[in-house]
Amino acid sequence: MAKRDYYDLLGVSKGASEQELKKAYRKKAMELHPDRNKDNPDAEAQFKEVNEAYDVLKDGDKKAAYDRYGHAAFEGGGPGGGGGFHPGGSDFGSAFSDVFDDLFGDFMGGGRGGGGQRATRGSDLRYNLTITLEEAFTGKQQNVTVSSSVACDTCEGSGAEGGAEPSTCPTCSGMGKVRAQQGFFTVERTCPTCSGRGQIITNPCASCAGSGRQQRERSLGVNIPAGVETGTRIRLAGEGEAGMRGGPTGDLYIFIEVEDHPIFEREGPNLFCRVPVSMTKAALGGEIEVPTIDGGKSRVKVPAGSQSSKQMRLKGKGMPAIRSNASGDLFLELAVETPVNLSSAQKDLLKEFEKLSENNSPESNDFFGKVKTFWDGMKG
Repeated sequence: MAKRDYYDLLGVSKGASEQELKKAYRKKAMELHPDRNKDNPDAEAQFKEVNEAYDVLKDGDKKAAYDRYGHAAFEGGGPGGGGGFHPGGSDFGSAFSDVFDDLFGDFMGGGRGGGGQRATRGSDLRYNLTITLEEAFTGKQQNVTVSSSVACDTCEGSGAEGGAEPSTCPTCSGMGKVRAQQGFFTVERTCPTCSGRGQIITNPCASCAGSGRQQRERSLGVNIPAGVETGTRIRLAGEGEAGMRGGPTGDLYIFIEVEDHPIFEREGPNLFCRVPVSMTKAALGGEIEVPTIDGGKSRVKVPAGSQSSKQMRLKGKGMPAIRSNASGDLFLELAVETPVNLSSAQKDLLKEFEKLSENNSPESNDFFGKVKTFWDGMKG
């Protein structure tokens, strides 16, 4: 019977990527595995066909030969007559083990050849730090207290009393994994005696109970650069949790949150400030004094006839750009304020002013002129 096309066997196209091939093979292998198809006498032959197909297509050289010559590439020494490839005679279990590692690698404590004594990096830590807008403007040196695991001083991180070296686990002979035969293939699992470490401690350290680590509070200095924003992350390398079995220490990440300010609003490097202005100041013009984020003052000229929402810019008076000499701007938005609680004399003056200001409100005149035209049109 003619052999089926390898791509058809896996259910993929000829241009399938390595990941697509592996995914398709994993699905087929699980579907056709003899242990899951005991009532199907052809299951083992079909499973071998799928393994043979993947064994060829996962190898760049074999795949190239198959794409060019088909199954003839592996018959009679190949088209060149000199050795060729022989997928049918290979150990198809090796193909399955590639995918098996992907499926169960974490459960077994690592991939093939990892060894149980592999050092483990310590976990990273997170610290949330809230600062004021003024502190974000100037930058600061901040001390933070962090609770984390550090290497035990008594056993120097070994976990054994007196710093003695751990002994090789007798169950797994130091591999950290044990093998068991399950039907068609061999399964590797984490060693139950040493939990995958490959070593056991016969006399645990009394200070750390054999873990090699202790919980301790540490005070660390953090340099917060000028210009930081909410969400800025500062990394302190090697200040996280201590590693296991001599592994490297993790990192500490400081996450910055900048408090809201009662006067200024921030958008990136720019600041915005709403400044109330009296009706007379807006009408006649003049100077006002406004605050700046550095604690100083700036005198700003208000043009005569200024309206509410008019914006003015103070260049370079915003926030510094982080790790840069550039700075943002401060934008002032005028809010013309209507006077309240008027005395009788003030009311009389404003009534007199209103009589004399018929042509001093161009926007009102324009608006109500349009309204009159609209109403006249509706009447027509």
